[in-house]
Amino acid sequence: MIRGRVITQRSEGEENVFWTTMSDLLLGLAIIFIVLFVLAMTGFSQMKAEEQNLKNEVAKELQENLKKQNINAQIDELTGDVKLSDLQLFELGSYELSNAGRQFLDKFVPIYINAVFDNPKIADRLEGIVIQGHTDSQSFAGVSSKDEQFIRNMELSTQRANEVAKYIFFTPYNKNYSSKLYKLLMVEGKSYSQPVLVNGKEDYAKSRRVELKLVVKSTNIDEFLQIVKKEAQKK
Repeated sequence: MIRGRVITQRSEGEENVFWTTMSDLLLGLAIIFIVLFVLAMTGFSQMKAEEQNLKNEVAKELQENLKKQNINAQIDELTGDVKLSDLQLFELGSYELSNAGRQFLDKFVPIYINAVFDNPKIADRLEGIVIQGHTDSQSFAGVSSKDEQFIRNMELSTQRANEVAKYIFFTPYNKNYSSKLYKLLMVEGKSYSQPVLVNGKEDYAKSRRVELKLVVKSTNIDEFLQIVKKEAQKK
């Protein structure tokens, strides 16, 4: 009986050692996985920060060069988006560029194009330059349907964006960049779907605008992990 108890206790001890060793192994693997995950996320965050810095560089250069030429334009320092008031470009309710609008674009466009394409770090990552038209939500005379109001404003916002896009090619920008513009330039009409609010109320004057937006290739987490995987396989 004593011998049987000794064998049983030994078996239980060996089993406890096995599960303790297995637990330690799983814990070690979990720690390694967490460390690798944290390192990967850190690298991903750095990459996203670099993408943001590229837009910041363009915004900063634009601001400096426009200021030198006394050209008034609202620039988002984080995204590099440019907002141009409709009054700078069009007569009220019209989509045809005014004389003042043409003169403004003659000065603005070369500075904008150069700021974008002279910087290879951002030019190589560009996926698009979007020219976006916006209106306010005020009603067209004689139109009562909300759907028709939205559609009429959609037409006006698209026509205005398209007029700016067309006129770009008549401005004295560096024509060596024309082939890139053909591929990257896009036009959108947003109607009054994105109004500018001030103290919770729509500012009609600020809502009527044309925006120029840079679309920079953005790496998502899946793409980043694939990059990490390929780099690991090389080592």
